[in-house]
Amino acid sequence: MRKLYTYAGVAASLLLIVFGVTAAVVGLNGRADVRTELARERIVGTEDSSIPGQQVDTGAEAREFAAVMRKHTLEATGGLTYAQMGRFLDESGKPTNDESKAAVENGKPVENGLRQMWVTETALTTALNTAYFAESTATFVAAMGGMMLLVGIGFLVLTVRLLAPATGTARVRSQRAVPAAG
Repeated sequence: MRKLYTYAGVAASLLLIVFGVTAAVVGLNGRADVRTELARERIVGTEDSSIPGQQVDTGAEAREFAAVMRKHTLEATGGLTYAQMGRFLDESGKPTNDESKAAVENGKPVENGLRQMWVTETALTTALNTAYFAESTATFVAAMGGMMLLVGIGFLVLTVRLLAPATGTARVRSQRAVPAAG
């Protein structure tokens, strides 16, 4: 039975080590992919961001830049969000939700362009915040992979040390310690 436990312990340890290495590699690759994709977009921090003039190429920078974009959009819309603005513009250029009061151009009511700005801002900031989340998740996966690797190595050492048959010197010591019957 001891042999079965030893083999099972070694197998479990090796699985932890393999999964740990795999998770660490997948996590690190995922993190690198996020950074590569962000850099490919060539987003540069504005003067009022934490990285003015520098490329946004990490998840944390993407999250910061998303916050700056929201600030800029709120400034452009007078502090109103998409849901707070009228859908159309009236003859004087003021927002209204009443289609009958909307200015008409080419037979159609004039849409409030600032609401479209919010749609664009929301799409872009969602992508930036997703990059932050993806990089954070990838970092976590890499860290958990490292932990699984260490746990696997620890279990392997314990399995070999505690369950493997005693070797020459240990057997001799254990035989000396047993008094002869007699």
